[in-house]
Order: sequence, then structure tokens, then C-alpha cells
Amino acid sequence: MPDTTVSNQLSLKSLTVANATEALAQGLAALRAGQTVFDLGQVETVDSAAVSVMLAWQRAAAQHGSKLELRNLPEQLQSLTKLYGVCTLVSPADLHHH
Repeated sequence: MPDTTVSNQLSLKSLTVANATEALAQGLAALRAGQTVFDLGQVETVDSAAVSVMLAWQRAAAQHGSKLELRNLPEQLQSLTKLYGVCTLVSPADLHHH
């Protein structure tokens, strides 16, 4: 069955404190539009703000009765979610192998 939800309205190259507010808004708009899969494969630069943004996206999806799937997290972002102990909260498909 093809996954038609990956229209990926997110066009993020970075997910840092410098663009966290914009990234949060982009993600929330995508969720409101019905997108439930975010592909973060184009993200090249991250910092700890990325974790906060992803958690906020997850909370928003849950409030709307949806389950958000995050795909293709950059290695640095995977490391941050492990460092902060939020792998299971963020729950990207890439991290189900621990």
C-alpha cells in the first residue's frame, strides 16, 4: 500500500534555535493539513532545540488524535534524542532498533 502522506510540506535544512519557531509553525501547519509523516532527511544542522520542536509536534499530533511518524533523522539528531532520553517519546521509525 503506497504511503501518500509523505508530501513533506516541511522543507527544513536546519533545525536549530535560530529557526525553531519557524520550524514549529511549519510542522503544526503540516499536521493541520493532515500530514502524519515528516521526513527529516534534508536536515543538515541540528541542536537541542530540534528535540523540543519534535516533542511539540508529537504533542500536537496526539491532541488531534494522530500519530506522527518522523523519518530519516540525521545521526546527530538521533544522538540528541538518545542523550535526552526521549527516543520513545519522539518515536521515529529510524530509532526502533535500540
